[in-house]
Amino acid sequence: MKFIHIADVHLFASPDKDKPWGEHRTQEIEETFDRVLKDCNEKDIDLLLIAGNLFDRSPSVDDLIFVDEKLSKLTKTRTVILSGPDDFIPVDSDSAAYKFNSRTVMLPPDRTTNAYLRGINTCVTGFSYGKAQYRERIIENIDPGREDAINILIASGGDKHHMPFKKDKLATKGYDYVAMGYIRRPVHILKNRMAYAGSPEPLGPKETGRHGYVIGEINNEGTKISWCPIAKRNYVDVSITMSPELSADEIVRNLENKMLKLGNENIYSITLRGFSKDNTNLDLSRINSRFNIYEYLNMTISDEDEKILRVENENNMMGSFIREVNESYTLNESVRSRALRYGMEALILAGEER
Repeated sequence: MKFIHIADVHLFASPDKDKPWGEHRTQEIEETFDRVLKDCNEKDIDLLLIAGNLFDRSPSVDDLIFVDEKLSKLTKTRTVILSGPDDFIPVDSDSAAYKFNSRTVMLPPDRTTNAYLRGINTCVTGFSYGKAQYRERIIENIDPGREDAINILIASGGDKHHMPFKKDKLATKGYDYVAMGYIRRPVHILKNRMAYAGSPEPLGPKETGRHGYVIGEINNEGTKISWCPIAKRNYVDVSITMSPELSADEIVRNLENKMLKLGNENIYSITLRGFSKDNTNLDLSRINSRFNIYEYLNMTISDEDEKILRVENENNMMGSFIREVNESYTLNESVRSRALRYGMEALILAGEER
């Protein structure tokens, strides 16, 4: 039995709506979901697991019809949908009563349910959200639904407000696979048996790294999963070290070359580090016109900053370092200046990390 596991799609979300590229993100999230469905058809997938937060809001009936029409394009694949904390479905709502026309099961809210798919002898068990939070330890207390079938647990959560669980306890339940959602980055929890898929598209600047879905197969030899990248864009953190020995044009060119290698479709947060004679004179207009820049973080130290640091740190480790370098008779002025700057930067960064 071949399956694809996705989670946290967040259809209708509009990340970065105040940025120039923000107007495209809602459509790109939908297009990436469509790409998953296309992959289901092309890769002959038996089961699509959607482990919570398919929508960015509690879905209306119209929202469910919208997705139902998309899922109707699947030629072979069955779909099981779990509602999560962001797209919870209130009990007794019209959305909870919706009947899919596609080969789809949406697990009912606020209770544990088994969905047995006879054609692939697979039982998918889960607890859909009927409200935004469940602090009870629900997930780790759900048992497999059938002894004579492939058993999959589908769940969303993991922190203290959203169905907390211990992975070691869950691992003893005997599921062939546990499809997790809620954490938006991919995490392989238990080799081939338990994973967070992460969101197919990143939704904010803290969600760096690649995004995609889990693809797997369960047979008589066990379960085997792998991860497939699919996102149109990724958030990328880039750091550039400035130096008095480099001109402003050289620094900008170095930054531009680094980003060209990473791709101009990505969204960048740029951190400027190191020492500069004047940390305000960089002309970044070319960078801003060629790339998607989410933010700049200026962590540089100017000549004036350096003088202040020397005075303020006279009686600590940095002050001792400055005095030792200044009193060294074996260093010429150029080497002494560089040693002071690089050493002070290292001490500052070490302090930040603590």
